[in-house]
Amino acid sequence: MPHVRMPAVSGLFYTSEAKILEREIATYLASAAKPSAEMELPFPKALIVPHAGYIYSGVVAAAAYNAIKSSLVSRIVLLGPSHKAPLKGVALSSAAYFRTPFGDVKTDQSDFETLLALPHVEVNDQAHIHEHSLEVQIPFLQTVLGRFELLPAVVGVADSADTALFLDQVWGGDETLIIVSSDLSHYHPYQEAFLLDRDTGDKILRFEIDIHGEEACGCYAINGLLYTAKRRGLKAKLLAMASSGDTAGDKDRVVGYGAYAFG
Repeated sequence: MPHVRMPAVSGLFYTSEAKILEREIATYLASAAKPSAEMELPFPKALIVPHAGYIYSGVVAAAAYNAIKSSLVSRIVLLGPSHKAPLKGVALSSAAYFRTPFGDVKTDQSDFETLLALPHVEVNDQAHIHEHSLEVQIPFLQTVLGRFELLPAVVGVADSADTALFLDQVWGGDETLIIVSSDLSHYHPYQEAFLLDRDTGDKILRFEIDIHGEEACGCYAINGLLYTAKRRGLKAKLLAMASSGDTAGDKDRVVGYGAYAFG
């Protein structure tokens, strides 16, 4: 039997009922911001997408997924932070499939020999078992893309140049989309969070490779992406920004969300 990574937060961060999930994602995609003419990139090569429960960040995530040129993409390289397991470097999964309420997504292990030769990359299934930052992106991707292969990677403490080296190995062509899963600031009052997240977003748009954990939980993957995208001459666009105080939470302690495209 092939190794399947089972859902960890189905029924918690998003519904486990496939038909309800299908309707909810369709609603988020329909209500989310669509790229305007001045915001649209010729081909988004990479996205930064939030990863909270769908009631909190789903509409911001949907703005990123609305930007995908779905007819071109058949491979997703998905990077997210480690919330549960202490980790240094990049952790790959040995799972042949990642399961969601919509079914199984085949993983791409074709580059493993090359990737595992990098000093900061390992196969570490413990880093994946309970990690939500990757899982919550997959039902959106199944909705927008249908069939695709997935290269999931949990990123722990890592130098931006090391993460960039990993990204260079998996960059691919038009068939490959890079997604970094990250929320922004955590548990500040609404207005304070707004200012913090605006400043962090400005740093992302300026390709400043010094995002810290208090600014974005996916800082290590973000910094690696910024390092790579700047060197490759990509442009960055803000697609949407909000916080849990704008969606389903109170305004006393909010979590910030931003969607960004690079192309």
